[in-house]
Amino acid sequence: MNKTTRGIQSRNREEVTARILAAAEKVFAEFGYAGASISRIAAVAGLPKSNVVYYFETKEALYRRVVGEIFDIWRAAADSIATDNDPIHALGDYIDTKLDLARTRPYGSKVWANEIIQRAPIVQDYLEEELRSWTENRIAVIDAWIENGQIRPISPRHLLYAIWAMTQHYADFTHQITTLNDGVELTDAQWNETKAAVKDLLLCGVALPDLNRA
Repeated sequence: MNKTTRGIQSRNREEVTARILAAAEKVFAEFGYAGASISRIAAVAGLPKSNVVYYFETKEALYRRVVGEIFDIWRAAADSIATDNDPIHALGDYIDTKLDLARTRPYGSKVWANEIIQRAPIVQDYLEEELRSWTENRIAVIDAWIENGQIRPISPRHLLYAIWAMTQHYADFTHQITTLNDGVELTDAQWNETKAAVKDLLLCGVALPDLNRA
């Protein structure tokens, strides 16, 4: 097998995997883990069931991959939360990215929400290890900002909870928001207004008095 053939096969594998994961994210969001099936996921992906089983032997393996990718995307969104960065800009970038993901990847947020509501029967280990470690690291950064006098002495943990709640609301409660928006999805302009409003509400709570006046 030459390099060209291997390259084509690799791209095909990546494309098929992406199709399966996108379909699985949608199906798990709409039907939950218990209500989803490999057959339904294959149908949404437009692939034979055997193809899905070839790439993911079990429904649980596919589900864990979906949840893992959701978490990785959210974790990358918080890369701006670093001690060397300006806290207001860093937190603002994090909020913007989280709202962009709420708009472009709403199913991922719903999968996560459904799992947590059920007390994380499939990925409790993920919460206890990956999420706990990530959260503690971000808290340490926010604590450093506070110690350096860059933001008000607030609770870092509850700040993160508030950001998660406000940004993921726009994914988890899409139907409610659409209904209250006269039955139509938010426009680009409305999403920009949403970002500005959420940042105003959250960042004014952490900014120092002189930054608030600015």
